[in-house]
Amino acid sequence: MSGTFVGMPAFPVAAHEAVHNSTLRGNLRHATHTIRAKREKAVAELSDWAALREAGKRIKDHTLRHLDRYLVQLEESVTAAGGVVHWAADADEANRIVTALVKATGETEVVKVKSMATQEIGLNEALEAAGIHAYETDLAELIVQLGKDRPSHILVPAIHRNRGEIRDIFAREMGEWGRPAPEGLTDTPAELAEAARLHLREKFLRAKVGISGANFMVAETGTLVVVESEGNGRMCLTLPETLISVVGIEKIVPSWRDLEVFLQTLPRSSTAERMNPYTSMWTGTRDGRAGEGDGPGTFHLVLLDNGRTDTLADEVGRQALRCIRCSACLNVCPVYERAGGHAYGSVYPGPIGAILSPQLRGTGSEIDASLPYASSLCGACYEVCPVAIDIPEVLVHLRERIAEGGPATRDGNRVVLKPAKGHAAERAAMRAARWAFSHPGALRGGQRLASRTRRFHPRTLPGPGRAWSATRDLPEVPAESFRDWWQRTRGGKDVTK
Repeated sequence: MSGTFVGMPAFPVAAHEAVHNSTLRGNLRHATHTIRAKREKAVAELSDWAALREAGKRIKDHTLRHLDRYLVQLEESVTAAGGVVHWAADADEANRIVTALVKATGETEVVKVKSMATQEIGLNEALEAAGIHAYETDLAELIVQLGKDRPSHILVPAIHRNRGEIRDIFAREMGEWGRPAPEGLTDTPAELAEAARLHLREKFLRAKVGISGANFMVAETGTLVVVESEGNGRMCLTLPETLISVVGIEKIVPSWRDLEVFLQTLPRSSTAERMNPYTSMWTGTRDGRAGEGDGPGTFHLVLLDNGRTDTLADEVGRQALRCIRCSACLNVCPVYERAGGHAYGSVYPGPIGAILSPQLRGTGSEIDASLPYASSLCGACYEVCPVAIDIPEVLVHLRERIAEGGPATRDGNRVVLKPAKGHAAERAAMRAARWAFSHPGALRGGQRLASRTRRFHPRTLPGPGRAWSATRDLPEVPAESFRDWWQRTRGGKDVTK
């Protein structure tokens, strides 16, 4: 996977800086609270939401277990419909493939549908290095690109910007990228949207090459699906002569019937809508579909691994590959709300990024080793996930891997990871706890000693523990342990003797 965001430190440092940005926190608080309140209403309309959630989980788990078979079926279906399938083991290979395909057309401009996969591999930067200009057409992605910024949210990449900031970006930068912003542009949503529409329309009409990702790929027919709210994606998918789609191998579903589940859960969990305003589906090329008049004349599908097979090998961590990129976990996360997406140093911020990025990229870097700790483990992310990813379970699993080391799969090979630096005290504490819990007599003695000395306990922890207790109160030790209380009040038998 491509490197972390340029200049981004580990999460604790980045988050410490972000929480002191009052404008950022205000933008995030307003946006996330608004989105999650709307989502709650949209989900409450369905009496079978729990069943849909379970169905989505089972479909994804079944597909991941048989991914090899379904990927081969997908390739056969896409090829039969006139498309060409390419396999990319990592970001560098995917970038080389896409760059060569664009160069083969003779074009030096491409229009892009919003795509997490292309951000993951750094495609825009790779194309720019080859002299090819890639224009983002999603409104939020356009704001990020014009502002020379980075996305901070899966669904709303410019969530950290307010309307005044967006107006200033449009007025200052649009002229450098194409049609300038209208004179006297204000920060009203209608005027900002119209400025973006006028700016992008000339790019849509001129572009010969489009680049997209996909929300889903249907193995039985070779159909790709993109859901969106603005219509820019449909323009990119239908107007250009050549379409190149870069899609992670986990985005596959076996059949059309499976889409029924996700086309109900994804819009409600992401935009709080009953259905997406634009659901675009295409199968191969127009020539491959007996000469139909819409869609690309040339279609290339680049299937991206980039750490996904390694993630699949982890029995606990593989559930992260169920993710349908709805972003519901970000909108309920108290850590994301205060730190923002940039602090995660990845195109996948928030709770899902905290478990996905360290698996795709490995935990060798300081920032990836810090991400599993970017959580309070409150469990709100699991409660809202439409495919029931137990994010807290994976976070704890990855914390153990970082602190203790152990077996893992990297680049298709089984390796033994060394414990990360800076976790010696944590390892010692966990080993001491393990010993105490496996020796009931010692545990009971320690509990009694803690109760009898409770008046002398400090309010804050010393040494490294000071960072933890500086932002939270230490729990008071009760006057007696539960076992002693039970023995005293119920005459229970001490099972430890």
